[in-house]
Amino acid sequence: MANVYDVYEDRCPTRMVLDRIADKWALLILDKLRRDPVRFNLLRREIKGISQKVLSQTLKKLERDGLISRQAFPTVPVTVEYSLTPLGRTLTDTVAALAHWAEGNIDAVMAAQRAYDERAVV
Repeated sequence: MANVYDVYEDRCPTRMVLDRIADKWALLILDKLRRDPVRFNLLRREIKGISQKVLSQTLKKLERDGLISRQAFPTVPVTVEYSLTPLGRTLTDTVAALAHWAEGNIDAVMAAQRAYDERAVV
């Protein structure tokens, strides 16, 4: 018998997955990996504002969840590459849509925030 999950229940384990993919850093990492494997240092350079520590922690969480895989190459220093797993690939379109929706709609969101803030002052 298959488990039945309900994301609206407070103890549902699916909430952990929602927390993970709703995290801005996880979303940006997953989007960067959608085409090809990417090295750790390139992720750190391309995702502005993420610290090395947060990048490392987020990558470990995504790997633990089965969404990305890590491959180390025996170079000096060691080269580490990350890529999406088949499970992670199922999120590609959704992640890209969310990330790029924000880019396409930020002006409208900021206008709504200004209008709200102006009403709140009165």
